[in-house]
Amino acid sequence: MTILGDLLSTIFERRFRDTAFDRPDSRSTEQLIEALVGASGEVSGLATAAHILQRYQTMGDDAKLELFRHLAHDMNIDPERVRAALDAYEAAPSRKSYRAFMTAVEPDRQELIRRLNQIPGATEILVRMRADLLRLGSGDDELQALDQDFRHLFLSWFNRGFLVLRPINWESPAHILEKIIAYEAVHEIESWADLRGRLAPDDRRCFAFFHPSMPDEPLIFVEVALTEDIPGSIRTLLEEDRETGTAKDARTAAFYSISNCQAGLAGISFGNSLIKQVATDLAAELPGLKNFVTLSPIPGLTKWLDASGIDYAQAEARRMRTLAAHYLLSAKREDGEPLDPVARFHLGNGALVHAVHADADLSEKGRAQSAGVMVNYLYDLAKVAQNHERYATSREIPASSDIRSLDTAARKQDPGRKVIEQADR
Repeated sequence: MTILGDLLSTIFERRFRDTAFDRPDSRSTEQLIEALVGASGEVSGLATAAHILQRYQTMGDDAKLELFRHLAHDMNIDPERVRAALDAYEAAPSRKSYRAFMTAVEPDRQELIRRLNQIPGATEILVRMRADLLRLGSGDDELQALDQDFRHLFLSWFNRGFLVLRPINWESPAHILEKIIAYEAVHEIESWADLRGRLAPDDRRCFAFFHPSMPDEPLIFVEVALTEDIPGSIRTLLEEDRETGTAKDARTAAFYSISNCQAGLAGISFGNSLIKQVATDLAAELPGLKNFVTLSPIPGLTKWLDASGIDYAQAEARRMRTLAAHYLLSAKREDGEPLDPVARFHLGNGALVHAVHADADLSEKGRAQSAGVMVNYLYDLAKVAQNHERYATSREIPASSDIRSLDTAARKQDPGRKVIEQADR
């Protein structure tokens, strides 16, 4: 029955696309949008939505920007209508007055996006549309308000309940493997041989989240090395002539690369669910695993050191580890969260800062962003919920005793004292 259903659905989708797109429509894009939002007939509405999406994909940036401005300005909420609806609800709360208020506070462009999404394949187009909006609308308050409507809907459409976790291996379809190469954002995959070294050996794993509406587009993926010890250098994991191990003998699962794939899903967090799900699945598959850690970059470290006036060019390994630990624990934003974006991500997931390693990433990118230093964040599956709660409520950063000792040492040094003062500001 599933195969038959899929077959009939595919036939319908193809016939629908063929018939809908083959009929020309001379109306302007704005007229099509108005017709779609006001449509009461399902078939006519679907045809109109198909024309809008088809037309959008042929637009250049100027036309896309004009369309976004139309949605932002002409399909916005009406403040007076919202005030009147709120007054009516406050005066006489009821199902009717509440529904009227909810209708008033939702701009027509949200309903437009929902109706566009009824077309087969529309979700992927809408994700690309939001990527265009983020790219073209930077610094424009009205367009950023429009983006909140996309984000609001995407948070529902892409919640964890809809996501499918799939393993990626050397036997996966070529078009998926090509996208893994293209989307890798942490440690560039330089060739098919490089990719094979990350996917084929028994001591390597890769997992990705997919959405049923975008089955050929990974949303985010994580690469995992199964090792005996906690790794302290990326080159030991990725070098071509490394000695491979076996999964059953591994004691550590090291998440060494996490890459978001869709620019149009920025701000829609999948990474926390991905790491926890993968860790749980690996623990069930390989009972010998005892440690679940990352080997992560510290992308803000050199920028922060430069701004603090610290000369680290010739610093020895101990000094770099001290500065890195100090940065991760003590350099904060005004809201009390760490300056480092990767630290915010993992600490928000319930991990703790376990260890820092000098000369761990000697690539050009690694030297530029973190002077070669990398960090292990430890995921203790029994404590992630507790760590997350403490971090969320009090911004308390869980860390190993070694990391805390390094931070204390930095505070006792004059350069470290200067850094603390700057971080506090």
